[in-house]
Amino acid sequence: MEGTKGHEDVTTVDVHTAKDLLGSGHHYLDVRSVEEFNKSHIDNALNVPYMFITEEGRVKNPDFLTQVAAISEKEDHLVVGCNSGGRSFRACVDLLNAGYKHVTNMGGGYSAWVDSGLAGDKPPEELKTACKFRP
Repeated sequence: MEGTKGHEDVTTVDVHTAKDLLGSGHHYLDVRSVEEFNKSHIDNALNVPYMFITEEGRVKNPDFLTQVAAISEKEDHLVVGCNSGGRSFRACVDLLNAGYKHVTNMGGGYSAWVDSGLAGDKPPEELKTACKFRP
């Protein structure tokens, strides 16, 4: 019988490995807020926020797993990313515990993607957003 998945079960890759995975058929699941996503995102990304920004601060999206299930199958290969890697790491743990088999965290998140020059020719400061959330 399988136990509960934890942080040690999450595979984290760098942005160049993530780009290679996306080029080989993986889907990119962006778990940033809709506002962050709308500012700039990876081509063909799916967006399901893991956290919502409220007046009380950030709160976990109670429908996260249901919303992911509506757009992907548990057998799909997913690369999960956020702004810097914190939310996506926690989202990966939740997805693994929900039965998703092929989940990979993109270390450094979209900030690292931009810093590596993978976002094209826009200035990095226009693409990145401040993120104070850490695991």
